[in-house]
Amino acid sequence: MPETVLYVCTTCRRDGDAPDGPRAGARLLDALRERAGAVPELRIEPVECLSVCKRPCTVAVASAGRWTYVYGDMDPAASAETILGGLCAYATTADGLVPWRERPAAFRTGVIARIPPFPEPRPLPAGTLEAAE
Repeated sequence: MPETVLYVCTTCRRDGDAPDGPRAGARLLDALRERAGAVPELRIEPVECLSVCKRPCTVAVASAGRWTYVYGDMDPAASAETILGGLCAYATTADGLVPWRERPAAFRTGVIARIPPFPEPRPLPAGTLEAAE
């Protein structure tokens, strides 16, 4: 089973965040790390910004050869279990496409983007500069 990577925007700020306290995205990251032990082949990575500031807290899930998803509007205090449950469903698929009804409600309503898998590298045609090197 390929590794699944969960990117968590640590820059996300929600209304009510204390100006001198941790931002909502950082709190979500901490909650996910505390609970992630039961999810095999999962790596959680903080990222500075996912550029979805109007829909904090935002996460992205990716894995080699699978679709990538970006989800927003996550609650930093209550979403960790939901996110991890959704990642378990994602990790069991060959292509990252979890049937709509099997996705957590927060993933159905919070989806921002679905990005196709990166294509496998193709051999360069003979005679191109890169092929000659």
